[in-house]
Amino acid sequence: MSIDNIASYYEESFKSGEAEGIREFPLKRIVDDREKIDRYLKNTSGKGLDERLCSAFSVKEINYDDGETTLCDTEKYVIGEISLKIYINGTEYASLLCLNQLTEELALGFLYSEGVIDTIADVANITYNERLFAVMVDLVPGKSIDKCESLRSVTSGCGKCFTYINPLKRDKYVPLSGHDKFSVRTILRSMNEFERSSEIYKSIGGVHSVFFHHDDFSVFNEDIGRHNCFDKIAGVLLRNGKMNLVENGMLYVSGRVSSEIITKVIRLGIPILVSKSTPTAAAVTLAREYNVCLLGYVRKNSGFIYSGETRLM
Repeated sequence: MSIDNIASYYEESFKSGEAEGIREFPLKRIVDDREKIDRYLKNTSGKGLDERLCSAFSVKEINYDDGETTLCDTEKYVIGEISLKIYINGTEYASLLCLNQLTEELALGFLYSEGVIDTIADVANITYNERLFAVMVDLVPGKSIDKCESLRSVTSGCGKCFTYINPLKRDKYVPLSGHDKFSVRTILRSMNEFERSSEIYKSIGGVHSVFFHHDDFSVFNEDIGRHNCFDKIAGVLLRNGKMNLVENGMLYVSGRVSSEIITKVIRLGIPILVSKSTPTAAAVTLAREYNVCLLGYVRKNSGFIYSGETRLM
């Protein structure tokens, strides 16, 4: 898929409300600067700010100058949050705290990360109930969830936080193969572009961002939880038939890399993960065990390689 085709795909998806929060990156932008933020936050009917993403509050702004403190009345937008329910074959499976966007993709990616589904063909039907904040997933005959997999609530701060691979799903996680080399110079340049691309963060704050890059297909996403961003990207790849690209792709993340995050990368089969922040010790251990190239503290023109040096050139 060419860059123009990617941009066209997301432009049309944005207009139809199907892909809010996704933008082709970094060669084309839908619109620029403040106009882009305004359009991003407005719904398709043009009635004002999309309450699914943020809410406006009257607040006091503190200013300190020349030894004097003043309080000024102003309006501040605050990032939104919903408790998204995921139902599988009519039974509630999980509750995720997230932004109210790309909800079906989030559900698909979450179920893939959890090992409930392996391909989009495992899903017979998926719908989103806006009123209930619930994604209804029907699996194809023969696919089901184990009774031991109880209902869980996953917070926006990675509250689930697996320390190691779930032994019940270990067969879903395999060491990454492949011998493709990735340019360090390209990684550093792309991280610099990535850091400047979070429009919600710049205008409102309160979100993390993740970027999947492949020469033929790229996805940028933001959410209040890092893990949600990864699952949404997995859902987009599943829904668009792009899972064949993961073995030659790279992921960039704005925040810390925990063991839960690295397990999602292993499950996806993406060989390179680049973070602006630090990995945890458990994440480094898993990255080395499963042959993931993990870079941390990548900022401007520097960073650290924690595992997988042989994948770089």
